[in-house]
Amino acid sequence: MAARRERSERGALRLDPRLIIGIVLIAGSTFGVWSLVTGLDDGVEVYVARDTLTPGTRIQADDLATESVRLGASGARYLVADGLPDDGLVVARTIEAGELVPEAAVDETDRTGLATVVVPSRGPLPAEIAPGARVDVWTAKQVERGGFEPPAVLVSDAEIAGIIESEGMVSTDGTSVELLIPREKVAALLGALAAGDAIDLVPARSTGE
Repeated sequence: MAARRERSERGALRLDPRLIIGIVLIAGSTFGVWSLVTGLDDGVEVYVARDTLTPGTRIQADDLATESVRLGASGARYLVADGLPDDGLVVARTIEAGELVPEAAVDETDRTGLATVVVPSRGPLPAEIAPGARVDVWTAKQVERGGFEPPAVLVSDAEIAGIIESEGMVSTDGTSVELLIPREKVAALLGALAAGDAIDLVPARSTGE
């Protein structure tokens, strides 16, 4: 009987508690890795500005790039890919190149109150003058004897919408600048251009300066 009991005990399956704990830990670790990978893949396709976009510009899907990002609850603040209407949207405030496009920065209609005026440059442009930069427009009226009156600011804090380079020009001479200015200033600026007044663009100081 003793020998039979010994053989029975020897054939019985014994589970080591440490083995059970190890299996539980491995299963938990596997589930944690799976959850992490699943979370990392939970991205949202949103629009990104390819170039600097200035107020009043109407944009289409071709003007933007897309990027998959994880934004969580803040995802609703940005323009989701395929969220553009067929006729596009109008930029309401400057969107820098590479910036995610905020919903608040675009609108279905132009509410900026701005107009675009092209101003020819009288010489090389300062390095600070680029799309999205702010400039003051200085003018000096031409007098009968060929001189000019003392210059004064005609439009302050205008935004540059674009730079137009003349084809075939090697130097910066002949370059024109697209300015976004308040509509009530358009007549005065066009009048200065028609009269041949001297017009210069000077980088505007930031508010903190």
